[in-house]
Amino acid sequence: MKLKWLVWLCLPLFTNAQTDTVTGPLGEKFAVKTVARNLSDPWEITYGPDKHLWITEARGYRVSRIHPRTGEKQILLNLSNRKNFQRYDVIADSLDGGKPWPQSGLMGMAVHPLLQKGMPYVYVAYLYYFEGADQSGTGCLPGRKGCIFRTRIERYQYDSIAHTLTNPVTICESIPGSNDHNGGRLIIAPVNQQYFLFYSVGDMGAGQYDNAGRENHAQDEMSYEGKILRFHTLPDSSAAGPNAWIPADNPFNPSQQHRNAVWSVGHRNPQGLVHHPATGKLYEVEHGPFSDDEINMIERGKNYGHPLVIGYNDGNYNQLAAGATADSTLPGKWHTSYPFIHSEQENARAIGPDYRNPMNSLYPAAGRMLSALLPKIITGNNENKEWLSEAPAGMTLYTSNAIPGWHNSLLIATLKGGRLVRLQLNNTGDSIISDTVMYFRDQVRYRDVAVSADGWKIYLATDSATRSSGPSGDKGIEYENRGVILEFTYIGKSKPAAPPVPAPVPVSGSASPLIPAHRYYSYNEVP
Repeated sequence: MKLKWLVWLCLPLFTNAQTDTVTGPLGEKFAVKTVARNLSDPWEITYGPDKHLWITEARGYRVSRIHPRTGEKQILLNLSNRKNFQRYDVIADSLDGGKPWPQSGLMGMAVHPLLQKGMPYVYVAYLYYFEGADQSGTGCLPGRKGCIFRTRIERYQYDSIAHTLTNPVTICESIPGSNDHNGGRLIIAPVNQQYFLFYSVGDMGAGQYDNAGRENHAQDEMSYEGKILRFHTLPDSSAAGPNAWIPADNPFNPSQQHRNAVWSVGHRNPQGLVHHPATGKLYEVEHGPFSDDEINMIERGKNYGHPLVIGYNDGNYNQLAAGATADSTLPGKWHTSYPFIHSEQENARAIGPDYRNPMNSLYPAAGRMLSALLPKIITGNNENKEWLSEAPAGMTLYTSNAIPGWHNSLLIATLKGGRLVRLQLNNTGDSIISDTVMYFRDQVRYRDVAVSADGWKIYLATDSATRSSGPSGDKGIEYENRGVILEFTYIGKSKPAAPPVPAPVPVSGSASPLIPAHRYYSYNEVP
């Protein structure tokens, strides 16, 4: 398949040990520096109001604060003893029965915007309980019905003298967890001038791999699986227990005595969340199955389709499913607990007016390609090199004017792609007006992205591992920049340019009649 119209010219990073600058596709030049090394899967990177980098380490279960200039690191919190399972990923299967490490571990963190102004709070999310920890064997349910974990969200108080996080308060500890698709991003955003905590939860991988027989609850409004959740940052004094942390005006509260944290439904594996301070809009990015990674604008009580609609409701998944396996003991044509998709258009209509198409898809594969791919998977050919996806992870919003042409852009770290994706929003923040622009390609998995307060520096965290789930595997590859924080400082521009603006094109049967034209792209087809 020949590529066309792709705005991506950035050369691979660090191919030469002497290289200390890189040039972006539109002539932007960046100086490159490694801020921190030897981290145990850095998962969250936040540029704090104190001008330090706040980091979580997924496998190390540590929260750290790093000075971006000197690299000095302070460990603020170690949560290793607040979980009931061991580091199964470093224990031989002969000793632990082959028990799984959950996808991620210590995940999202939100530093209160008023940290230095009377709200010294830091919020963290981590997997703390594995139901099979004391069982023999893998500890997972038979019939691929899942490896059952639980996630906890806690609030800590930052001691700026001792540089520690203390006084933990549990906000919620009933969030389902898994060895796949835990989501995990945590942010603070204002709604009507009041701060709230938003947390993204994946669908547990229910329908694929080790969880292929696990029931998928992404469409169940009363389940926290496959959702965006909303909590208070401070407890509601009019409610007691867990209800005190759940807003009374959340859209799916069955009663004031039994509050529900669900804010939006129908998500697969959302690992990026960001709030737009000028427009108040909330954006989310999530992994697609074989294509169609989604960038969504999250609205109260809306339904984003998964697993009934993948990407746009354009019909490319008609007669298919959001997953497939070679295990013929599992139900349906595609051997998965994911529902069979007769028609994406009909599913969107059945959901009704609450259905929302994504703002953008990376990338909407042709139905004929997908119809050829899934039969290969059920015969055991499960390589993901044919999948049109980036595996998007952390996301931030670039609001500065420091880098010309970048203002009002979503910046998305990618795992499979190993690059930063930039998509520019319009002034009202309700559509994407630029094409997909790629930066900083390397043989890494970029997990999260942050921007300095002045906009001159971009920070990227890389995984220590070379896979998290699925068929990709390590394959013996050794990557130089694993488990690091990289700093890219803008130092000028060699040529003025601007990305082209895609024209909207009508799509038949779409709930949203105008869908932007896209430039189709596969990672493995890029030299």
